[in-house]
Amino acid sequence: MISPFLVLAIGTCLTNSFVPEKEKDPKYWRDQAQQTLKYALRLQKLNTNVAKNVIMFLGDGMGVSTVTAARILKGQLHHNPGEETRLEMDKFPYVALSKTYNTNAQVPDSAGTATAYLCGVKANEGTVGVSAATQRAQCNTTQGNEVTSILRWAKDAGKSVGIVTTTRVNHATPSAAYAHSADRDWYSDNEMPPEALSQGCKDIAYQLMHNVRDIEVIMGGGRKYMFPKNSTDVEYEMDEKSRGTRLDGLNLIDIWKNFKPRHKHSHYVWNRTELLTLDPYTVDYLLGLFEPGDMQYELNRNNVTDPSLSEMVEVAIKILSKNPKGFFLLVEGGRIDHGHHEGKAKQALHEAVEMDWAIGKAGTMTSLEDTLTVVTADHSHVFTFGGYTPRGNSIFGLAPMVSDTDKKPFTAILYGNGPGYKVVGGERENVSMVDYAHNNYQAQSAVPLRHETHGGEDVAVFAKGPMAHLLHGVHEQNYIPHVMAYAACIGANQDHCASASSAGGPSPGPLLLLLTLLPLGILF
Repeated sequence: MISPFLVLAIGTCLTNSFVPEKEKDPKYWRDQAQQTLKYALRLQKLNTNVAKNVIMFLGDGMGVSTVTAARILKGQLHHNPGEETRLEMDKFPYVALSKTYNTNAQVPDSAGTATAYLCGVKANEGTVGVSAATQRAQCNTTQGNEVTSILRWAKDAGKSVGIVTTTRVNHATPSAAYAHSADRDWYSDNEMPPEALSQGCKDIAYQLMHNVRDIEVIMGGGRKYMFPKNSTDVEYEMDEKSRGTRLDGLNLIDIWKNFKPRHKHSHYVWNRTELLTLDPYTVDYLLGLFEPGDMQYELNRNNVTDPSLSEMVEVAIKILSKNPKGFFLLVEGGRIDHGHHEGKAKQALHEAVEMDWAIGKAGTMTSLEDTLTVVTADHSHVFTFGGYTPRGNSIFGLAPMVSDTDKKPFTAILYGNGPGYKVVGGERENVSMVDYAHNNYQAQSAVPLRHETHGGEDVAVFAKGPMAHLLHGVHEQNYIPHVMAYAACIGANQDHCASASSAGGPSPGPLLLLLTLLPLGILF
């Protein structure tokens, strides 16, 4: 039951809140609903084309509350109230929910989930590209339990493939596309235990260069894992933490270059200027490593040395689109997750908005007729916002009343746990005494932890393009790559595909339409 004090405070605030004039007229809402209805009715005509291209956008840690808060932020960045704004992903016609648990974890991590939505098989927490028969950190449980990803299936079908991330290119999400590792933290051999090395397991950076040697586009961070131990970084010459880590003495950049055919145009770049100087239409292979570790947060990004996610996506699509058989591109907005772990909601939400810009950029460069685009998250976070805030309230602002228990104000954004738990003089910190709008402000949390944790609830899946309607309802997370492969006629399930098409790949036969419509009850 809400106390009378809160009722009065909330009522006063909401009475004085901003309401756009057009929204006071019932006709506005009725017309809006009718337009939405007309659009929904058009969806009865299903897009059963073969997906020449598949793009997967993965917002690491982008739970539903993060999507909603990012929507409001995007609108407020354009000086609007925010709530009425539409993200690019909001415009996708099909939405599903994904069950994110790992085989051994109710609340999952990014490695086991990446194996699910890329390889089509649920796995244990902390493992990538292997089945649940592999135990974390146990190298000797790896062999024979490797599972391949949709990136490999696309490559085997003759498509071009790419990976773009704001984390290290050997981080949990991208590594499941090419690696098979009992431990997500084996970034280089420097992070591996002697036992694993003696048993023959390879680090993830090594596997990036050797497992699928002809990945056309690789962009992100993780430079230090490619160079011998204590090698000076090209950008941060005086920073010891940025130095090379490899114990085996290998220079993986040189190995990457040597693997490429001499008649192909291969480019390694380490800064934004070099990247944007390239003519992508003449580039066959691109390796871009823009930071020693993860890339900088979007709010902290150096516009000279570090490209934005949108810029990387644009270059990647231009390179990959040259293949007449199409492409598969994995794009990760990976630092949404990091912002939440640090309790820095402003960093996390700006990362999510930047990923949404990248989704929009990809949409302008591709066609709904031949490109399946899927946007989802690996897991959620214990991030929330509430407090009866009025319309247009800054997403990073205060709730309209103070607590009726400790008489102190509180921000709309809060965490269930994390580093934002602060007690001053035996009481909860008074947030009006701190700069809660600062980029690195750590929102208050209920339970003190050095790092905030993931959340266990389902996450959204947004889809558009060929066969997007197959993503509907509530699904196990490992269902996602099976849909993408089915739509593109790659991987094991190709019984529905005809032998050839004018586009250079398989085209749908009559069975395809039948198999698509029957489960939906449309034919009968």
